[in-house]
Amino acid sequence: MPIAARSRSNAPDETKRRVLDAAAAAFQSRGYHSTTTHEIMRDAAVTAGAMHHHFPSKKSIGLAVIRERVSLAVEQTWIEPVRLARSGAEGVRQAFAAIANTLDRRGSVLGCPLGNLAIELSLADPDFRRELQDVFDSWQRAIADKFRADHKSGELRHGSPDELATFVVASYSGAMAIAKARQDSLPLKSCAKQLAALFEDLANRRPTKVKPSK
Repeated sequence: MPIAARSRSNAPDETKRRVLDAAAAAFQSRGYHSTTTHEIMRDAAVTAGAMHHHFPSKKSIGLAVIRERVSLAVEQTWIEPVRLARSGAEGVRQAFAAIANTLDRRGSVLGCPLGNLAIELSLADPDFRRELQDVFDSWQRAIADKFRADHKSGELRHGSPDELATFVVASYSGAMAIAKARQDSLPLKSCAKQLAALFEDLANRRPTKVKPSK
């Protein structure tokens, strides 16, 4: 999923916006540990004093990127499309397709910003782990809520909404990691195809009759 950037503004926090935009892009392309505060300051075209007025440390920048950029990216590319879709299965299909199309147009795969940071930072610092987990939880909860609604409407007849949501997020994250390694969106398309088949089966399968024990 692409990192989301805030709209431009003449508000006093313009410096903060530029720093977060620059840091989010740098963390996505180079990684958190390989990015220095000097590089963020240079990319954002701000002075050291201006940057440190908003962010006293690199860690504070990283936490803010997760809260204000990565979380927004998940909201825009996954949570909202799923909420607005006719069904959970349709929302998942649309999210996969939109992201794969974006990668094809860009011609490169930088990976999922949430997944990239989770792999790099979850074991490094408990504060980072909690912030990253909050984003994952919101993502999975939104999908699970949609599946619960599908159960009530009869759109989905089988499967645990929470477990299915975890499976969707894990499938996407794994497919994106493979796509990044291969620099090809095909793993996302393949994964989406298999998820669609799974959802169709769960929607149409008849309940299994349990034979009474002798």
